[in-house]
Amino acid sequence: MSTNNDIHGQYRGTRGELFHLAIVTTILTVITLGIYRFWAKTRIRKYIWSSAVGDGDAFEYTGTGLEKFLGFLVAVVVLAIYLGVIQMVLFFFGLSFVAEPTTPAEVIMMMSLLYLNLLALLPLIFYAAYRARRYKMARTRWRGVRFGMEQGAWGYALRASGYTILMIVSIGLLAPLANFKLEKYMIDRSWYGDAKFEQHGKWTKLYGAMKHIFIGLTVLSVGIGAGAAMESEAMLAIGGVVGYVWLVVGGLYYRVHSMRYFFANRTLGEDIAFKAEPRTWDLLKIALIGGLIIGAILLAIMAVGGLGMAGVMSMVAQSESFALMGLIGFVGAVLYVLLLVLVGALTLVFILQPMINHFVTTFTVQGKDALGDISQRAAETGVDAEGFADALDIGGAF
Repeated sequence: MSTNNDIHGQYRGTRGELFHLAIVTTILTVITLGIYRFWAKTRIRKYIWSSAVGDGDAFEYTGTGLEKFLGFLVAVVVLAIYLGVIQMVLFFFGLSFVAEPTTPAEVIMMMSLLYLNLLALLPLIFYAAYRARRYKMARTRWRGVRFGMEQGAWGYALRASGYTILMIVSIGLLAPLANFKLEKYMIDRSWYGDAKFEQHGKWTKLYGAMKHIFIGLTVLSVGIGAGAAMESEAMLAIGGVVGYVWLVVGGLYYRVHSMRYFFANRTLGEDIAFKAEPRTWDLLKIALIGGLIIGAILLAIMAVGGLGMAGVMSMVAQSESFALMGLIGFVGAVLYVLLLVLVGALTLVFILQPMINHFVTTFTVQGKDALGDISQRAAETGVDAEGFADALDIGGAF
């Protein structure tokens, strides 16, 4: 029940403003051959952060594109050295890449090398995820008070690697244990000003959120089993499609309801609690409607563009001009890149921003009077500006 001591989230971003920002920054990224993407991501974050409002006060993102770019350069050098050392170790043990494997033994060696390299990168991926979250926390303010996160990236990387192996061995049955322990590790090291976050609860409580995953797996198994037993391709197809769709929806349901559980059992200091009430069906509607809108826009553009291109190509074929054909090919490539730019901007506007809006507006802070007792936190040191996350392509659209 809502009280006067609660703060309800609001989101004030608009589609038009974000679309214009996304188009401009993405075009600049293309023109600069990708270099501007650090500044582009920073500008989009500033817009989204400033659109999220609580009790009349907007969030503030203070990161810069330059520090992200410099962090990326450092991370690339470190990764190159790290991967080089890994390859030297593998070569020492007689393992090296074969350009074109021709025997079963060479194919097995190639597959083994791929998995070994992925396994070697796994700790760095988790390390990058923790550092990226720490950077965003350190560069986020609300009411002039900064958030923060303690160092602990390597501890997180080791734990996450161990829990990943545990999930694989348990065929996913211990996923709630891994999710809870890793989330608790990060939350218990997070701060708002001089007030500390704490994650309470039990990992076994997350199994309720997995019910649709179990149902999807059951439908998939029964459908495929029945189809195989009856030698029915229709049964195989129906069981496979229904089971797969149910699994996808079940995965979203798990993420949404595990988030609700985490926030319901999270505290800030002694008197501040949280409540998050995102709804799976609403998020599905956003994704479906947004996907349909984007698809319709792209179909219309491609239909008009296809007709225009067909007419141009007909004229070019009649003129038999190789220079003109080359120019048309170049223009076509540019238009293709611009189409990708448009897809990214439309996805941000019609899917990601509405989802953010839903999460923000269904979020409540309970015990706002205690916020007045929180003092500013000292600035974080040793924050690497998400360099490893950018180098490993972790972190999503913004």
